[in-house]
Amino acid sequence: MAVTYAEHLKPIATVYDCMDELSLFSGAPPELRVREQQLLDAADLVFTGGASLYEAKRERHRSVHCFPSSVDADHFLQARAVVEDPADQAAIPRPRIGFVGVIDERVDLALIGDLADARPDWQIVLAGPVTKIAPESLPQRSNIHYLGPKRYEDLPSYLGGWDVAWMPFAHNNATRFISPTKTLEYLAAARPVVSTSIRDVVRPYGENGLVGIADDVEGTIDAVESALAQDPSEHRQRVDALLAETSWDRTWSSMQAQIDRVIVGEPVPRPRSERFDYVVVGAGFAGSTLAERLASQSGKRVLVVERRSHVGGNAYDHYDAAGVLVHRYGPHIFHTNSREVFEYLSDFTEWRRYEHRVRVDALLAETSWDRTWSSMQAQIDRVIVGEPVPRPRSERFDYVVVGAGFAGSTLAERLASQSGKRVLVVERRSHVGGNAYDHYDAAGVLVHRYGPHIFHTNSREVFEYLSDFTEWRRYEHRVRASVDGRLVPLPINLDTINELYGTSLDANGLEEFFASVAEPVDRVRTSEDVVVSKVGRELYEKFFRNYTRKQWDLDPSELDASVTARVPTRLNRDDRYFTDTYQAMPLQGYTRMFERMLDHPNIKVLLQTDYREIDGIFPYDGMIYTGPVDEFFDLRYGKLPYRSLEFRFETHDREWFQPAPVVNFPNEHSYTRCTEFKYLTGQEHAKTTVVYELPRAEGDPYYPVPRPENGELYKRYKALADATPDVHFVGRLATYKYYNMDQVVAQALAVFTRIQTGVRAEPTPAESASRNGGRVRAVRGRQGR
Repeated sequence: MAVTYAEHLKPIATVYDCMDELSLFSGAPPELRVREQQLLDAADLVFTGGASLYEAKRERHRSVHCFPSSVDADHFLQARAVVEDPADQAAIPRPRIGFVGVIDERVDLALIGDLADARPDWQIVLAGPVTKIAPESLPQRSNIHYLGPKRYEDLPSYLGGWDVAWMPFAHNNATRFISPTKTLEYLAAARPVVSTSIRDVVRPYGENGLVGIADDVEGTIDAVESALAQDPSEHRQRVDALLAETSWDRTWSSMQAQIDRVIVGEPVPRPRSERFDYVVVGAGFAGSTLAERLASQSGKRVLVVERRSHVGGNAYDHYDAAGVLVHRYGPHIFHTNSREVFEYLSDFTEWRRYEHRVRVDALLAETSWDRTWSSMQAQIDRVIVGEPVPRPRSERFDYVVVGAGFAGSTLAERLASQSGKRVLVVERRSHVGGNAYDHYDAAGVLVHRYGPHIFHTNSREVFEYLSDFTEWRRYEHRVRASVDGRLVPLPINLDTINELYGTSLDANGLEEFFASVAEPVDRVRTSEDVVVSKVGRELYEKFFRNYTRKQWDLDPSELDASVTARVPTRLNRDDRYFTDTYQAMPLQGYTRMFERMLDHPNIKVLLQTDYREIDGIFPYDGMIYTGPVDEFFDLRYGKLPYRSLEFRFETHDREWFQPAPVVNFPNEHSYTRCTEFKYLTGQEHAKTTVVYELPRAEGDPYYPVPRPENGELYKRYKALADATPDVHFVGRLATYKYYNMDQVVAQALAVFTRIQTGVRAEPTPAESASRNGGRVRAVRGRQGR
């Protein structure tokens, strides 16, 4: 905000030292973003206090430099020699789990309370001022100790008395870009450290094994127990090696060098664009080795391009449907006389001793000069008869499709197969299928990595289109809710009410019951209005309110009516969750369906690649963009809010785990629901795998937050999208709306029609997917292409 007060100055250099994304903090003035842009426009240099901030700012200025938090090592090394606790800490029993810092909106108070409840034998020590939050919101337990603000010079004496140092940061807007200084301070004090998954802590400290990472109470208990049991001498050696390369003096020296270059008029290096020093074609042994060496030893930026859907080349292995680890391209037995090679690969794997033996007869049966000559002769004959030798395809594309989920895969397939276009699909993840990706886990159970995906539609067009790429297994989804100690059907139906209240109502009686408990609402505006106007306050509290709070971190009274408008009620005993005409699951899974969609000679797929990385490498004429619309425009108006999910998988050594495919937990636990995949897939297996879903504020974007101000923000991005030529914005993220899978396919098919006809107007996906009701003609769809 101070930028306006400095306008009269005429500096020889202007440096913007950006230490946090203050505009995301609670109570931040709305004009802060405007002021920051003014500063970015005026600055000669921009310094950022962490890697996540650097990623956010590097495209907004010509010279952005990352200077992560450092440490006054000599000061915090004093903690290692502490022999006497400060007076207010001395009487606290051990083990002590400590935090020092400001206690505000960035601290996960619920996690602190949950840990104190789960481990009453652990003492949680919190030293620091309480600001911007109500003191009464702090969890109060006999084993939580609030010591208040401390002087900087006294901090080592407190840290020296802890058994584990903790950073219980919440996942919210205020913590999205933080790079906690206390990470290195804790490490310098030789304390084992545990933190929630703050990005600048996970990388590099978590990934290098210096900090334990956990976001929920169970994971935190495991991480703290591991920290208490670790070898302090080995940990200290690794920390000291890091500290030897880290100091505020080093940081300032690097900053000063950049400032001096500006002052003397030297050109400031521009931030690296998505230009690469090397492109490595192929991700087998040769390509992967060279990519790793060039990146780690020479600091080169490397793009690895692999035509297959996996890394590893012919040595690729995976778990098959039975849970057996197999080599897809035949056996690969590692052996060498080279110590250099063996030691190099040992940096990336542990080894199992194995000495190979083979029957020679089996080998000879597949080998002969006749076979070799036959293959040679076939190639010679092609030349003699004048058969054209295929030339490599040009690497120019008609379209780049960003994202290999339903929207991107549908449009890539249509453009390639129906219009003869050459299409490059670019996917930042390591697989196709988007959030519908499924795979066999280590136990051999087919699971959905990003939570359950249940296909249902009323659109014959959508169902018949997808039937070109999969056979179907009939499946009608059912859900139970854990309420008052019972598992009752959801949606609420006749059996739900009779089981809950011990009644024996019929359909007419249930209708009268709903009418008697429903609360009149003059105008339905919120999710709360929707539910209480249908089923009353008590059922709203039992089934919806707390579930919605967990899912959205907002009360239903704060959410748009559309959130609960999707949840029906029934006057009969129909316990199906959906009533669509077509309800089925891909017989061989979603991933196989997507692989068939993209299996076309006009389609090339690049995995683990950001679309910005190919700019200037692969020329193209048009783009289909299915990613977040705000990211496409570099968050020009700020970030569109989403809710995310954490998935916790468990495999159980029994055939079934729960009595229904999905069990919702409206009022218990931190997770919202548990899904057992074998119900969905029909797989027969001795073991079973379930997944628990835990809503999160940060992570992959799943659910747009339906509030009026977010809708207004999206309108601004939509105006930019509408004005962007040759780019079609398709799908959930690109249009900031939660669509079912069939609606996304319908939208993509409609966009393809527009591209063919040149019509600009956009269809409504819900309307496109709901027309053509029709009748289910067959459970198994068409085969082949």
